[in-house]
Amino acid sequence: MQARMTKPPRRRRGNGFVRFVLTVMFIAAAVAAGYWIWLNYIPNTEMKVPDYRYTNPVVYQGELIEGQAIVDGEQIKLPLGMLQEVLADKLPVRYEADSESIIMTTKDKVLHMKTEALTATLNQKPFELAFAAEKQDEQVYVPLTPVQELSGLTADLAEVTGIVTLLMPGQAIQRGQAVLDDVTAIREEPTIRAPIVEKVTGGDGVRIWGEAEGWYRVQGPEGHLGYADKSDIIFTDIEEAEEPKQEEPFVAWKVLGEKINLTWEAVYARQPDTSKIADMPGVNVVSPTWMELVKGDGTIRMKGDKNYVAWAHNRGMQVWGLFANGFDPDLTTEALQSYTTRSSMAKQLLSYAKLYNLQGINIDFENVYTKDKENLVQFVREFTPLAHEQNLVVSIDVTPKSNSEMWSVFLDRAALGQTVDFMMLMAYDEHWGSSPVAGSVASLPWVERSVTRILEEDGVPPRKLLLGLPLYTRVWTETKQKDGTVKVTSKAIGMEAAEELIREKKLKPVFQPETGQNYVEYKEDGALNRIWLEDETSMAARIALVRKYDLGGVASWQRSFQKPAIWPVIEEGLNKRP
Repeated sequence: MQARMTKPPRRRRGNGFVRFVLTVMFIAAAVAAGYWIWLNYIPNTEMKVPDYRYTNPVVYQGELIEGQAIVDGEQIKLPLGMLQEVLADKLPVRYEADSESIIMTTKDKVLHMKTEALTATLNQKPFELAFAAEKQDEQVYVPLTPVQELSGLTADLAEVTGIVTLLMPGQAIQRGQAVLDDVTAIREEPTIRAPIVEKVTGGDGVRIWGEAEGWYRVQGPEGHLGYADKSDIIFTDIEEAEEPKQEEPFVAWKVLGEKINLTWEAVYARQPDTSKIADMPGVNVVSPTWMELVKGDGTIRMKGDKNYVAWAHNRGMQVWGLFANGFDPDLTTEALQSYTTRSSMAKQLLSYAKLYNLQGINIDFENVYTKDKENLVQFVREFTPLAHEQNLVVSIDVTPKSNSEMWSVFLDRAALGQTVDFMMLMAYDEHWGSSPVAGSVASLPWVERSVTRILEEDGVPPRKLLLGLPLYTRVWTETKQKDGTVKVTSKAIGMEAAEELIREKKLKPVFQPETGQNYVEYKEDGALNRIWLEDETSMAARIALVRKYDLGGVASWQRSFQKPAIWPVIEEGLNKRP
């Protein structure tokens, strides 16, 4: 009988596969663990010199900024564009390529220099520079010294690396130092695997600009920026650049608690006869329209009258001469475009103010191209410190905000409000002389919106804003045409003329709540005549707005349109005690 053969036991294939998978997982876990240990516990010892592209890179607010400085011995020069960016809110820096002029303005100083010139002017007086501005590769570089005197901006030069660090006045920077007896690595990124850009030995100081992911953002003694482990740095003191010395602030209105009550004196062909001007109780400033731009080179025509000034001063009133641009946009463009012409205007205004014993200058530029917005601001910035030096108040007239390019958009009310002493809001001509629709010269809701927009949108301080009051109204005539349309015309009349018209026509004014004014209408020669009156009622309402928003006062256009009874209304409203 043949013996039965037995089969060998079958190998279980699954056991080998499982062991393989486990082995792979073990190796992966070991690699991951090793990588984690390497990543977190084994620091990178590689030194890396940053590639700055420049010989003298610049650090500001803990970051490298575009551009480089020029270091000439102990003097540092900075690119014009860099200064304009860094000092945008501190010190306006302007460059005019045609004359290679650099102009810097503060509240009390105007510095004018030219490239390659050591002689400059400070408030139009000769001023010698130790180092001149220069041009390299079409880039203008400005010496730091005069910038520091005007703005307080300082620079720290790391001699080893040539890195320049800019520090703003009043800027508080936390200082720290490496833990004693340790060498601290400043790394390119906030991880120990990042290369080292600078080593700091025990006790060496660093600037701490911030923190990220458990690391401090620091700047080492050599000027390099990077990251240091928090455990390696201890806080020490606060670094703070000093503010530049400031002159005593100019006080524009020295009568504490009294609001300004200004009225404009329109002077056309001849001077007003002061013997015929009745008393104006409460008026403390008069502004005659005496000065006008007549040439593009900045020439100003003056129609001053010393007798008028003496008359005003004898009645306790200041005189703020008005300077207008003649409402000529092309002439204005030419006069504002260069430092030379702006400076010429400023010199003439100062001379006229001294000659006629004025206490202020009121700037009234209207019908101006939007492209001249910055040039107008620059003129005011350059003129105001000079005027203050001569103890002159500087004010400017602005229209309510609208979409009109030539009459509103060109006015940078926010920038002007930071510079001038007072801003007159000409809150009238809501419906102007050639308006296609009849309406109020200045309805109360429209006036209030005009005030709040400037206060809220442009940040003009209420104490600087003077509300313009219309002492005139318009007689609107609506005539029906044959084609069914209505032709609208108007003429401006003063307060007394309006009252005479009401008496003559035996009209009865009716109060309109929607405008806050009294209103009359009458028919004549087949046409409808309509008048929104300016009287005691409308004036009292406007003065109430001055008090509501605590404005600096009022400015009325213009004196000859008034009636004597209106001055006590304005005075009592302004000085009324709560």
